[in-house]
Amino acid sequence: MAIGTWFALRPVPFERPLGRPTYYFGLAANELPFAAFFWMLLLPTVLAIADGDIDSAGGWAIVALAAATSIGLAVIAYRAIGERARIERAMAEGLGADWRAAIDADLARGLRRRLPLARILFLPIVKRRLDVRRVADLAYGDAGRRNLLDLYHHRSRPSGAPVMIHLHGGGYSGGHKNSQSLPLLYHLASQGWVCVSANYRLRPEAQHPDHLIDLKKVIAWVREHAAEYGADASTLFVAGSSAGGHMAALAALTQNDPAFQPGFEDADTSVTGAIYMNGWYGVYFGQGPESSPLDLITPDAPPFLVAHGDLDPQVPVADARRFADRLRRTSASPVVYAELRGGNHAFDLYHSVRFEALVDAIEGFTAWVRSRERTLKP
Repeated sequence: MAIGTWFALRPVPFERPLGRPTYYFGLAANELPFAAFFWMLLLPTVLAIADGDIDSAGGWAIVALAAATSIGLAVIAYRAIGERARIERAMAEGLGADWRAAIDADLARGLRRRLPLARILFLPIVKRRLDVRRVADLAYGDAGRRNLLDLYHHRSRPSGAPVMIHLHGGGYSGGHKNSQSLPLLYHLASQGWVCVSANYRLRPEAQHPDHLIDLKKVIAWVREHAAEYGADASTLFVAGSSAGGHMAALAALTQNDPAFQPGFEDADTSVTGAIYMNGWYGVYFGQGPESSPLDLITPDAPPFLVAHGDLDPQVPVADARRFADRLRRTSASPVVYAELRGGNHAFDLYHSVRFEALVDAIEGFTAWVRSRERTLKP
């Protein structure tokens, strides 16, 4: 735990030696400091002292190390606790100081006002909810298990539900559905959304634009089938983490482009907005600018919420700032850029203080965009 806490506070860039293993050491400590303190430091230390097992200089040295580690975890927790206020400021900057007042009353009533502290403190790794049903392994293409999706909906199956599609990360060479951003998907489904998490083809067998074509197929599948689960797919947001964020941004910036819809050119692949989390912003493995969201920004880009940790060891935060700045200068739609203090890569795995604050912001952002869409419709 001391090693994990150290590398949470001082992450090593991935390109350096030991960058990848130290990242995995630090991830849980960075996102779950309360659980780390109680289950891995406080409780074992108290039990060891109570049992009389700390009876040597070496034992007391370990107690001292645990105490020092506790200070590091306190710093991590302090940064995370301040995230809600920082994200609120980012929302005001991107949507306007009175952004909450612009949300329709029926949507505003459903917004969560406080963090789920019991879940954060005691059940941070438990994702499922009793009021949400997961329909697993629905086929949307012909690439076997890499073209399967999971669908989440409230057990009451309300009608007219908006849709959120999420794509996992993994550097385009790994990862799977039912892994990342589950706190977001389960929360939105509990609020009446229909949410989708999809697999897609991976490297090296697949290359760009194969992954993007798969996402377009997911969007087309949702438009064809989601009504069976109570969805109104005219309101459809696309989201992703890491490589999935890169893909979600590409989809949002190439809506209805037939070049990325071979065999289903007439399908509607438009999106209402995009959620871009801990993403990659550059070109795809040595390809040209056509594979980079940064180079596909146009004035008619949809609304974006971009969230990136300032301690991300895989993708420098400067890349996220550059993308958000260019998007703001070019797009006519609103852009929210939330820079997460102390945020690492893959901050969306757990019910952490940081991610739950972002979940609330995403829900507020989508409510604002939906309200705006209602206003703009004739």
